[in-house]
Amino acid sequence: MESIHLSPEEYEFLKGEIMRDVIDGGDQYKKTTPQELKRFQSFVKCCPPFDIVIDGLNVAKTFPKVRESQVLLDVVSQLAKQNLQLLVLGRKHMLTQHSRWRKDEMKKVQQQASCFFADNISEDDPFLLYATLHSGNHCKFITKDLMRDHKACLRNAKTQRLFFKWQQGHQLAIVNRLTRSKITFQHIPSYNTVVQTTGDSWHIPYDEDTVERYTYEVPTKWLCLHRKT
Repeated sequence: MESIHLSPEEYEFLKGEIMRDVIDGGDQYKKTTPQELKRFQSFVKCCPPFDIVIDGLNVAKTFPKVRESQVLLDVVSQLAKQNLQLLVLGRKHMLTQHSRWRKDEMKKVQQQASCFFADNISEDDPFLLYATLHSGNHCKFITKDLMRDHKACLRNAKTQRLFFKWQQGHQLAIVNRLTRSKITFQHIPSYNTVVQTTGDSWHIPYDEDTVERYTYEVPTKWLCLHRKT
């Protein structure tokens, strides 16, 4: 079946399209400024390639009953134990002492990961896409955001299809928090979850009737049909 991974040529093509249509030509300046985006680009270029880029505010709100800074620290601490290069994207208000944001926990986050805190009005997605793509095809990202607006900015169906395939192969989803030191992530599939055919066989991904999932989460069951001879 078709691999979920993009070829080097597909990756470079998609990277160029996203940089042009979303980062440079999108509507990102409605929620940030050219100066801040330039400051972020300079920041990324001074860092080694990242292995995982984390949408800090989005991830911190994964478990509403738990303090945001604690959730973010738990995720970063678990990943840091794997000696991964991490980037946490956040907003400046996350550094202000609050019942949901503790300064000591945010300091520990900063000790284990590179961090960039944008203005409170800024949108994180363009920063996340830029840092992930700039780091290379190995880099993953963590957010619950579906990226629909950015997919819509892309010019044609081919680019949108590649973006969705790249998203499925690179977006990590947090599925559970068992203890402070145990966060579980959804497994990234090896194969592209679209209807595929190989000669006289068809492979169709599907969900059980009661299954609910985000669009970046993928079906885990396949229906395999074979033509009778």
